[in-house]
Amino acid sequence: MTEPADTLLIAIAQLNPTVGDVSGNLAIARRTRQTAGEAGADLVVFPELFIAGYPAEDLVLKPAFLAACQEAVEALAAETATGPAVLIGAPWVEEGRLFNSVLLLEEGKISAVRHKVDLPNYGVFDEKRVFAAGPLPGPIPFKGVRLGVPICEDIWGPDVVECLAETGAEILIVPNGSPYRRSVHAERENIAVARVVESHLPLLYVNQVGGQDELVFDGASFVLNADRFPALQFPGFVERVRLSRWQRFEDTWRCLGGNLVEAMEGDEADYAACVVGLRDYVNKNGFPGVVLGLSGGIDSALCAAIAVDALGPERVRCLMLPYRFTSEDSLKDAAAVAEGLGVSYEVVSIAPAVEGLEAVLAPLFAGTERDVTEENLQARVRGTLLMSVSNKFGAMVVTTGNKSEMSTGYATLYGDMNGGFNPIKDLYKTEVLRLARLRNRWKPAEALGPDGIVIPEALIAKPPSAELRADQKDEDALPPYPLLDTILARLVEGESALDEIIADGFDAATVARAARLLAGAEYKRRQAAPGVKVTGRSFGRDRRYPITNRFREA
Repeated sequence: MTEPADTLLIAIAQLNPTVGDVSGNLAIARRTRQTAGEAGADLVVFPELFIAGYPAEDLVLKPAFLAACQEAVEALAAETATGPAVLIGAPWVEEGRLFNSVLLLEEGKISAVRHKVDLPNYGVFDEKRVFAAGPLPGPIPFKGVRLGVPICEDIWGPDVVECLAETGAEILIVPNGSPYRRSVHAERENIAVARVVESHLPLLYVNQVGGQDELVFDGASFVLNADRFPALQFPGFVERVRLSRWQRFEDTWRCLGGNLVEAMEGDEADYAACVVGLRDYVNKNGFPGVVLGLSGGIDSALCAAIAVDALGPERVRCLMLPYRFTSEDSLKDAAAVAEGLGVSYEVVSIAPAVEGLEAVLAPLFAGTERDVTEENLQARVRGTLLMSVSNKFGAMVVTTGNKSEMSTGYATLYGDMNGGFNPIKDLYKTEVLRLARLRNRWKPAEALGPDGIVIPEALIAKPPSAELRADQKDEDALPPYPLLDTILARLVEGESALDEIIADGFDAATVARAARLLAGAEYKRRQAAPGVKVTGRSFGRDRRYPITNRFREA
């Protein structure tokens, strides 16, 4: 019988797996285990579904993928005959059912398996679609210590932790694949504190980091002792592996503490999420770099800054694509952004292409007035040129529409909506302006771009315009952005009824118009590039409305 340990050294691996890269994720786990073993670790703890990457979505329904995950786990288990044990997540099949599982690998074998009980099925999550729910778990014995291992959502309600506490768990270890959204760190801490208070047990929370399509995982792993006080706090949005030291005091385990880093919050966290999301989308999909249209407007300027911070200036190519409505200020501002960021910058007039298309269309449009059709030709020429550069040189087109535009349809399909990824898709216009000012005074610690002002204040301050006709301003077609964005947030994130918004003092006609624009643009959003989720409800996985939909409140 194993004598109970009085001390434990647990390595917490806040790492960035890639969905589907089973061999690559296994290699990361092996390197991490080796390094942790050299530091004296007894156990290395990885995030949820680490071997597969999270979320793997319907990939886990593919038998060949499940077989590869099982082989990887078994290979890693065999290596634990010496050195530290491993607690790692993987999709796992038992008795013909597929589970989201965590496995303890020690002494050369798989010594325990626990399955996730509470499968999230809201927002960006649809785990009930692919996984079976596990039974309420008991603790896992390890070196004479009983480890309770609830998996991510299992701690968001009391039942799983209550079961673990009642069956003798001494330390709670929680592997997570918890994506970033505003204020989520505080929510996680509140949930963890509640479980600690109820169970009287210390809790180790390990979360993955990195981008996966529209989701960004911020890490921000932490340890709370049974008295609710934090013992460890990891930084957000960066990979870290740290050793946590645990000691038994009579009948209670305590983490002896270490680094406490203030969690990144607010606009800084939003910006960091945009950088990480773009970086990992480009790198994990094998693009050599990105190309984007630098218009002299705020959206493309912020996207250029995010791209440089994510990839470095040498991997970012910017094109200014002017037409006769492009102002001198825009030409000057775009050049200033390119110079400040140190990126490749070229000016290519679109006049020959636009005028050529107009000439081709002239017989078809005979007898009609110029309207938005001709304006959209400019956007579509720009989109075609950017996609052509992408096809020729392999760089991915970054599309630059903000959430205000995505909400109202103030964007051109097959034009400025062209591209492979949009780092500001979930930021309203007013938030884009705020983050631009933030970037001029701050950047994430691991950002690859220059310090200081990279977006001229004059560019930030000037009235937004698509510059598709003379003297055009966004407010010719839309309510002022501070007003519009407030209403849109109520409609999109809050799902508020129009009467509720009007009752709070908003103009009825403006609210009704915003709602009509939102409903009418669904077909455009369905064809939009993926982009980073930062708010509580992004377009895409979060908010799924039918395109054909006759319901209207106004």
